[in-house]
Amino acid sequence: MKVGIVGASGYAGEVLVKLLLDHPHVQLAAVTSRQHAGKPLAQVIPAVRGLDRGLKFIDSDTAALAASDIALFFLAVPHGTAAEFARVLLPAGKRVIDLSADFRVADLATYEKYYGKHHAPELLPLARFVLPELTSPAWIKEAKLVACPGCYPTSILIPLVPLLRDGVVTREHIVANSFSGVSGAGRKVEETYLYVERAESAKAYGLVKHRHLSEIEEQLALHTGAKTIIQFNPHLAPMRRGIATTITVPAAAGATIDALYTSWRKTYAAAPFVQILPAGETPDTAHVTGTNRIDMSAVHDPRTGNFIVTSAEDNLVKGTSGQAVQIMNLWSGFPETAGLV
Repeated sequence: MKVGIVGASGYAGEVLVKLLLDHPHVQLAAVTSRQHAGKPLAQVIPAVRGLDRGLKFIDSDTAALAASDIALFFLAVPHGTAAEFARVLLPAGKRVIDLSADFRVADLATYEKYYGKHHAPELLPLARFVLPELTSPAWIKEAKLVACPGCYPTSILIPLVPLLRDGVVTREHIVANSFSGVSGAGRKVEETYLYVERAESAKAYGLVKHRHLSEIEEQLALHTGAKTIIQFNPHLAPMRRGIATTITVPAAAGATIDALYTSWRKTYAAAPFVQILPAGETPDTAHVTGTNRIDMSAVHDPRTGNFIVTSAEDNLVKGTSGQAVQIMNLWSGFPETAGLV
């Protein structure tokens, strides 16, 4: 199957390039970038020298892409821009996996509260938010347009959804503290993200109204059947990549740590990319970097009555591009693990 990447020169696009060049069931047939159009792929992404199959970047021309014989496109461009590509590619019969936020939030009013004007609201009913471990195969198969979850939401939803659904924890007073590597901000030149500014430095940002909060709370409600409000506190950490999340959530009356682990094991028994660690063995971003895996564990604090849940993932793989390939695999009938580790 021929696939293409729109916006292949950013961090997420670069990871997608590497994964798709090595994928056993697809041919990476097009990589686009307005900035690098005409340049050899290996010149812009030297890590793929000798593996690039002679590919060159082409301009991000929507009409030309729509007229091509490429079956599926990954949109690795900023929100707002992705919608403009989707509204041309979908009528041309192309399948689209969007890595931006344009189709992650189903409710238009909520989207516009957090992101501003939507550039293709008519496509929202066609979009399917797919978190592979929690989405039914039928929901994926009927999709025409897929929204790939954000990195922070993935690190929170995978641990939390089963516990809420099974009544192991309460919905009140949930606090999620997440730390992200600097690559989560994308490839751009700004003073805040310079090495000398970020080295030996960690800080909270986006408090009270981080954009991913809209996605997290909407999905918690959809997956668990009730409105759930959480306190989400994102932080920028002095590392290139990775997401480390700690969720403090009150245990339901009588719920034990064994009940929590039973809920997880039941939900993720067949999930190849979820690793459940023993209670007290907290996950480490260093152990998941470069993989499509999320590691998670939990402990119970008898003093406060809370469960302390921790997770770790690579924000550019399980948090973005690897998850997009995982979605493509399920959508296309390939083995879920094809091209991924």
